[in-house]
Amino acid sequence: MEQSIEALSAIPLRMYEAWNRGDVAGFFADFAEDAVFAELEGTIYRSRAEMITSHEVLLGTLLTGSQLVGGEVHFALIVSPGVGVVHSRVGILMPGESEPPSTRYSMQLFVTVWRDDSWVVVALENARMLSMDTMAALESLHTA
Repeated sequence: MEQSIEALSAIPLRMYEAWNRGDVAGFFADFAEDAVFAELEGTIYRSRAEMITSHEVLLGTLLTGSQLVGGEVHFALIVSPGVGVVHSRVGILMPGESEPPSTRYSMQLFVTVWRDDSWVVVALENARMLSMDTMAALESLHTA
């Protein structure tokens, strides 16, 4: 396989498909065993096994039946031979919803390395996408 932008861009898309099947191990299939993942609320996972365990609980409880929708890669770059980054965005749709609320969209930044003839995720940061108005409304809750 070749170090290509297309191969980098396919990583988040495979993850979305796995999530929608309820396949947590598939969701993290492109991750290195020692990858790190900074989740949107601040939790940092330090291994693929830890990521799988925690997300099996999430998909079995709070996020049961959820779907990742509207996922797209905004950019993928090979920053040097064997090192790539990918930025993607996606929404979470809960059962019974036709569209996620604006507060349930997130963006991800992947850091990848070329190992054993494929791109492997070594770090991921997941962050919620919030408008300035939404952030101001949240801040006002702390001052009230």
